[in-house]
Amino acid sequence: MSGKRIAVCPGTYDPVTKGHIDIIERASRVFEEVIVGVSVGSTKKSPMFSADERMGFVRDACAHLPNIRVEAFNSLIIQFARDLGASALVKGLRAISDFDYEFQMAQINKHLAPDIETVYFPASANFSFISSSGVKEIAVWGGNVEAWVPANVVDAFARRAATEKE
Repeated sequence: MSGKRIAVCPGTYDPVTKGHIDIIERASRVFEEVIVGVSVGSTKKSPMFSADERMGFVRDACAHLPNIRVEAFNSLIIQFARDLGASALVKGLRAISDFDYEFQMAQINKHLAPDIETVYFPASANFSFISSSGVKEIAVWGGNVEAWVPANVVDAFARRAATEKE
């Protein structure tokens, strides 16, 4: 591992929300480099946006942060982090239900990679209720999501809605 404090902030980011950006910004103040890992393959449901779209959303939303880079991954997060020389995984927590799941994952990851720590950032109060799935549900039904996602994501939802009407 390098001497540089590198963290990986993994997720599907389908789409990235202002809550995600808040966690990434805060992590960028603690770590010398934060790699936002956008999951390409998953055992969860299929994403609405392609990996390239999701990576573009994050890159645009984090362009003001010089120590952030965005990478796709299609492996165990621990292997991805190890390959990048990361010493930590950064996860955001919105509620107790997030903690329950993330605590289980942290224990599994610690078993697989004892040298990589999991660091939790509690969601800021104004973002604690935001989820990508909730945002997608609202946007698909024509609701306004401008308060919860970056402008590039709002535009993507609008383009998708226009294409579906054709």
